[in-house]
Parts: sequence; C-alpha cells; structure tokens
Amino acid sequence: MRVLEWHTGDLTAQDRFPFWHQTMSQSLVSTWPTTDSPADFRASARLFDLGAITVSAMSHHRLQVTRPAKLIRQSDPEVFQLHLVLTGDGAMTQAGREAHFAVNHFLLIDSSQPWRGWRGAEAGPAKALVVQFPKSSLGLRSDLAGRLVAAPFPARAGITGVLAGHLRQLAENAGDLTRQDAEALGLVTLDLIAATCAHRSEAPAALTPESRRQALLSLIHHFIRERLGDPDLNPEMIAAAHGISVRHLYAIFQEQGIGVAGWIRRCRLERCHRDLVDPLQRSRPIQAIAARWGFGDAATFSRSFRAAYGVSPRDHRHRAASDDTTDGTGMD
Repeated sequence: MRVLEWHTGDLTAQDRFPFWHQTMSQSLVSTWPTTDSPADFRASARLFDLGAITVSAMSHHRLQVTRPAKLIRQSDPEVFQLHLVLTGDGAMTQAGREAHFAVNHFLLIDSSQPWRGWRGAEAGPAKALVVQFPKSSLGLRSDLAGRLVAAPFPARAGITGVLAGHLRQLAENAGDLTRQDAEALGLVTLDLIAATCAHRSEAPAALTPESRRQALLSLIHHFIRERLGDPDLNPEMIAAAHGISVRHLYAIFQEQGIGVAGWIRRCRLERCHRDLVDPLQRSRPIQAIAARWGFGDAATFSRSFRAAYGVSPRDHRHRAASDDTTDGTGMD
C-alpha cells in the first residue's frame, strides 16, 4: 500500500514552514496556516491511501489555520475531515459554532464552509489522526452530518471508542497492508464513521443496512478483544451483551467466513504469538501466557498454535530469542 511520509527536520529554518504549508495543502485541503515562530517550527506526517479514504498521522508545533471563502471558491474537494486528537488541544469556528477540543476528542470539519482555528500543546508537538473522505461517501443526509461540524465529542465506550481504537490500529499497521486489504479497511472505516455520526446525531435509522451490520460487527469484535482472557467467553455472552440472538450472531460471523469460536481462537492465538516473542516476557512460562489469553488447557493451546503457525509455541519463542541474539539485540 502506498504510504507517503515527510518531516521538516532536514530542512533549513526558513524552508520548514513554507514546505509544511505547501505539502499539507496539496495532500489534504488547502488552508492558510500561520505560526508564531516559523524558524522553530517542526512537523511530520504519514499519509495512508486506503482507497475510499485518506488517513494521516500528523505531528506539529502550534498552528493557527484559516480556510476562508476565497480558498473555497478556488478549490473545494467537498470532503469531510474527521480529526482524532492524540495530544494537545485547540479550538475552531465553523458553521456559526465555536468549539474547544482536547485529547481523545473527535472533531468533524467541512471543506465547503469557511473555518478558522488553532492547535497546540503545552509540551512537545500536537498530534492527531485525520481521516479525509468525500462527503457523498458518508451515506447520511447533509443535515445530520451538519449537526456534528465543529461540535467535538469524546471517544468513549461504545461506537466512538471502537472507532478511535480502529483508527489507532490503522495508523500503526497501515504500512503492512496489501492494496486489497487497504481498500477493504477503507470501506470498513467509512461504515464506522457513518455509524458514529448517526449515533451522535441520534439518527441510527439513517444508516444503510450494510453500515449498521458493519458497525455491529465492529462492536462485537471490540467486545471480544477486551475479554479474550475470560475462559468463559462464549456466543451466548456475546449475543446477550449486544441485544441479539445467538442465531443472529452466528449469521453475522458466517458472512465474514469464520465462526464465532474460530474468531475468538484466532484472536487469542495472535495475542499469544505476540507475547511469546516479547523480550520482556521471556521468563514467563508459556502456559501462563496461554492462560492469560483464555487457553485453560496446555495441550489444546499447543495443538491450536501449531495448526495456525506451523511451529510449536516453544520453538516460536526460541527462534525469536535466537534472532534477537544474532542481531545483537538480545539481553546479556
């Protein structure tokens, strides 16, 4: 998948801010930014093309940004930007609203309406994940989406928390995605954003059936991941927590080509696979790691691990330790 990355660290002081301005305006939406100290300005960004959407991981020093009507008349891609604030805070004015936002807040911006705002952090750079997507792709009436413009809301439990976690995972793993995977995840991300906007607008009925199904599946996935260590996690518990029948739950998972139990097992094995190569857990018994993620029987865990990865848990750990030693990264 195509990933674009840039930073101002290698530029001369006089070129840093102009470079950032030009690059951001060409890659996302054209704006007029200013900063109190251009010579000291530092910024970086990674941009991931997910087909239907663009995700950017941004880091920058304090900025003031304006998108006046003049720029909109010159060029308007007719997109929304959904920002997830990771560090710092800020404020903006758009659509007659003045809003303040902070860490772990979402903020929706409309490219077709003038706006102004600022972003900064008391210590270090301000960081955010930004999803840019065509307004027409959201699948909601313009008045419903319009309720959320310049109206920040926190990422909490439920659909907003699921979306925030999804975006963080995308930013961490996007570089490893194939083109096909990236496009599929772009569509899933759109469905989650639509579900979040409908939830915040108190209009879930406005979602398409596919968006509702994808949002429910994402909520279920999140519920399962949060409870992988519970050996009693089962379809009955999952269905009851989401107000659906077990039969409906099975039908949802059948559509994605894997059963409920199979998906739980896959997630547990992935966590074990990760922990077994973690140098900080090298002295931890293998069965303790397996039990942490819901495997109560050592033999069952070993068989499942070998079937999934073609190697025993012990050999997987030994190979990783051997590789660390060969690379000179092992602990003496």
